[in-house]
Amino acid sequence: MTQLTEETFEKTLYSFVRSDLIDLRRVTFIDPYGMVGLLEIGELCMLEDIKKTILLPGSAEVLHYLERMDFFTNAKRYFSLEPMHAPSPQGRGGGSDVLLEITPIARSNDIHTIVSRVRERAQAILAAHLKYDERAVNGFIVALSEICQNIIEHSENKGFVGIQKYRFQNLGKNIVKIAVMDAGIGFRRSLAARFKLRGDLEAIEKALLHGASRHDDEGRGHGLAAVRRFVTQWQGRFSIRSGTARLSILPKWARGREREVNLAKFPGSQINIILPEVSSKQA
Repeated sequence: MTQLTEETFEKTLYSFVRSDLIDLRRVTFIDPYGMVGLLEIGELCMLEDIKKTILLPGSAEVLHYLERMDFFTNAKRYFSLEPMHAPSPQGRGGGSDVLLEITPIARSNDIHTIVSRVRERAQAILAAHLKYDERAVNGFIVALSEICQNIIEHSENKGFVGIQKYRFQNLGKNIVKIAVMDAGIGFRRSLAARFKLRGDLEAIEKALLHGASRHDDEGRGHGLAAVRRFVTQWQGRFSIRSGTARLSILPKWARGREREVNLAKFPGSQINIILPEVSSKQA
């Protein structure tokens, strides 16, 4: 495997969950979804008292990127790393286009820290590279806060988030990728007390498309629906994977399937958002 992204996540699960070794030596590209996905595999293994070994990428560029995203800070808790990773003499460097390094979400205070750190960088990066105005930047911050809050309120486990700006050659535009995951109880178990559900896909649809929540308080459960509206407004891509299903909101420029079932079973929820640069018609 040479890439670790949402597109290769199913293959990643199939290969890595069943083996004591996670072989990344041939990996030449990894995005926030790939990194956070690895950490959630590690979280699941730790719950089962298993510690796997990661064979690190041979690419110095990929290693430096993993370091810049603080992947190793979190990975050392779950995995043995070979060869033993030593911090790069280059350090993390300045002028980064990283909106948020890989960051744990375990308490409400974590969300305040995350939002504060992203807000500091969002104005410069989103305005300069995605041409977002102040209203869009504020919408981005609110959407991020809602997704992180969803982990605190519903997962019954910790999660991780990571955000990075890229140049997407196929689209000819800059994009921002947001990955947020947890290895908690997932959508189906979260909603089971209030709804009779036929499967994971229906549970995701209830939450994302209809604003359903495990709480019966009025006004609760609209966070993900609000995020969906924001992402759709800016012609972004939004996917939620939970259990054995994935539901995706796809703009015209994106490939993929809107509904997928019978995927490899994996606990919790895995959210991926891609926001593209604003077109001249949107500006």
